Amino acid sequence: MLDYLQAAVLGLLQGLTEFLPISSSAHLRIFPELFGWEDPGAAFTAVSQIGTEVAVLLYFRHDIWRIGNAWVRSLFRPELRGHLDSRMGWYVIIGSIPVVILGLTLEDLIDREFRSLWVVAVMLIAMGLVLGAADRWGSMRRTTDDLRLRDAVLMGLAQSAALVPGVSRSGATISMGRVLGLDRAAATRFAFLLAVPAVVGAGVYKLKDVSGSTNPYGWGPTIFATAIAFVVGYAAIAWLLRYVSTRSYTPFVVYRVVLGVAVLGLLTGGVLTA
Repeated sequence: MLDYLQAAVLGLLQGLTEFLPISSSAHLRIFPELFGWEDPGAAFTAVSQIGTEVAVLLYFRHDIWRIGNAWVRSLFRPELRGHLDSRMGWYVIIGSIPVVILGLTLEDLIDREFRSLWVVAVMLIAMGLVLGAADRWGSMRRTTDDLRLRDAVLMGLAQSAALVPGVSRSGATISMGRVLGLDRAAATRFAFLLAVPAVVGAGVYKLKDVSGSTNPYGWGPTIFATAIAFVVGYAAIAWLLRYVSTRSYTPFVVYRVVLGVAVLGLLTGGVLTA
């Protein structure tokens, strides 16, 4: 029963933090250590993220169907290839390539060295400052209609940085989008769509490790956490899209820096172990 209680808390954390630019993987690494629980590991983290990506699929179901349909039709009808939806299909596919290559290449580092709390804390602070700078100085002259292949490639490269816990998939992708001049709503929406292939793919790939020694929870609690992450994540998407339409990312920047500094302090004082 204790495993299910812990999994519920971790699923709640995953759902709350996956789409906010504050790094869900960092929270799934930090809070178990604070509570004296075992590190849930990369497999638990990757599989629980499937829940939040199913929330994306449901929330954006009409957009995803329209994009997928347009992309398939454009394969056989050249005159459709210039339309935004068919181009968006290619953008998501091409933008997902960097994280696939780097994820497979760096798998051992992701599972072990990158999970050090020293790394997590530094990334929380560093990428928080990057997000703040990008949001403050990035122009807002471009919308979703203005997305181009270069944007997809660069935002895909930025997304791959989130293989390191503490970076934040949405935070890195949104930061790049803002640097490229996309408004907050466009950068956030594309970040959500771009994450679907990468996160679902990583979760399915890591299913083989759910019952392994690196996951202290096993199948039952992991599935339970994934279900909770789905419900909470769906609500988080709706809230964030409304929030960014009128406000900046400054509260998230402050939170990241404060959390990162606190973790460094706790590590230095011996309260936490890396």
